[in-house]
Amino acid sequence: MAEPQEFDVTDEQRELRSALRRFCERAHDEATLRRLMDSEDGWDRALWARLGGELGALSLAVPEELGGAGGTLVDQAIAAEELGAALVTGPLLGTVALAVPALVAALASPERDALLAELAEGTRTAALVADLFSPYDGATASGVSADGSTLTGAVDLVPDAAAADVLLVAAAGPDGPVLVLVDPATTGVTVQERGSLDPARRLARVALDGATGTVVAAGGDADHALAHAFRTAGALLAAEQVGIAARLLERCVAYAKERLQFGRPIGSFQAIKHRCADMLVGVEHARTAALHAAWAVADPRIDDPDLAVAIAQARCSEVAYRVAADTIQLHGGIGFTWEHSAHLYYKRAIADAALLGSAEAYRERIAAAVLDTLPEDLVTPQVATGQA
Repeated sequence: MAEPQEFDVTDEQRELRSALRRFCERAHDEATLRRLMDSEDGWDRALWARLGGELGALSLAVPEELGGAGGTLVDQAIAAEELGAALVTGPLLGTVALAVPALVAALASPERDALLAELAEGTRTAALVADLFSPYDGATASGVSADGSTLTGAVDLVPDAAAADVLLVAAAGPDGPVLVLVDPATTGVTVQERGSLDPARRLARVALDGATGTVVAAGGDADHALAHAFRTAGALLAAEQVGIAARLLERCVAYAKERLQFGRPIGSFQAIKHRCADMLVGVEHARTAALHAAWAVADPRIDDPDLAVAIAQARCSEVAYRVAADTIQLHGGIGFTWEHSAHLYYKRAIADAALLGSAEAYRERIAAAVLDTLPEDLVTPQVATGQA
């Protein structure tokens, strides 16, 4: 097996980024976003089908033999960044970031293989029913219990559950976690939409009262599938946060060039220059962390994927929030209005910072992985000083 190589973005990945940006500019501009947010479903199935069938953007990291594009998680992260920059509506988190990687990591079966192909094509959607507001620790399935393929329990605030054609339920079984495919229309399943800070990503409560489904993984296999899903989702959510911050930085720089104060563009003032420079440094740092996390999850030989994802989540959550808050301040009065898009990005940044665990929770994981493993006779960790 070839030795892992240092990561770099390829020409094909740059072309992917450009193609997705052009698609979003034409098919999912701000007017379309606001229209979909006010619609009953909150997203456009026709546009979703185009993302899957026309662009292949829903299955870039899925092997070709399972109906995907046969790319890498880095490809999917680049797509997540561009789709996040446009606040594209639809079950991206539930389907692409969580359900698909969980199914890819599960054991092969006719049900799994058929569903994966449909999810990759964009003809069906899915949501992972689990506690998605804390890092995965093996106890994520505690909200639902499983007796064979029969499920009982409830999970509040499941992203994309109302838009899902199939629910992938993480339940606690007698011998460990269990992953069960459930039809939302089956007897004993109730999906009730809940209020959401982010109007472009809806949440729902999923209650199961003796509902039955198809078990796709159990015990150690289910634990492996869930761990892989949370790692993948962590890397892709970090990429989405980078997309938010990068798009807002572009808009801040453009506004600073055109907004006049005292007869001069506000971008000519030192304070505004410093603020934009700080935003740029944050965005570049966050993008590096997010792509490194995707690279590490795709190739664990090169780095610890859990540590890389924890670093990306801690950094990207803070950068997205800080840039979103600074964008509102830099735009002045107009930035606080409903008519301006800054508040939509601000809401997404805050909501994303809570998903899969807070920055504080991931910093605890980083400390446990790095500091808690130091030798007892080493009081402080060794750091680079720049001196021989």
